[in-house]
Amino acid sequence: MGKHKYIKTPELLWEMFEAYKEKTQSTPRLIDKALQSGKVVQEALRVPLTYEGFEVFGYEQGVTLDHYFRNTNQAYDEYCGVCQRIKKSIRQDQIEGGMVGQYNPSITQRLNNLTEKTDVTTNGEAINEIKISIIRPDTKQLD
Repeated sequence: MGKHKYIKTPELLWEMFEAYKEKTQSTPRLIDKALQSGKVVQEALRVPLTYEGFEVFGYEQGVTLDHYFRNTNQAYDEYCGVCQRIKKSIRQDQIEGGMVGQYNPSITQRLNNLTEKTDVTTNGEAINEIKISIIRPDTKQLD
């Protein structure tokens, strides 16, 4: 007999994700913002979607979502499509939010493995030896 599934169908998992999105969008994070006048006002910021946030939302509903996403023992094969859709939706929210400055672009890049890696020292060549020039301090430099 298979393991009991708390979320009976992939469609119900998607509905749960939609409820998480609704909760996230309807409960902004409030931050204090100082104005030039010295007055402090609260600014409401939309909370980004995260997989961790969705997991916590699941815990609050009495469900551990990790099994569905890891497909433990291939017991959740029918959920793979909706799990991919959820992951892509979260990633899309983070990337687009970072691109328009809604979220910190640097953090968004790191979370989604979008950092640019540029080799400016070796042009992609392997480093086989290092040469060091020692300049004695008592020697005059010629201009």
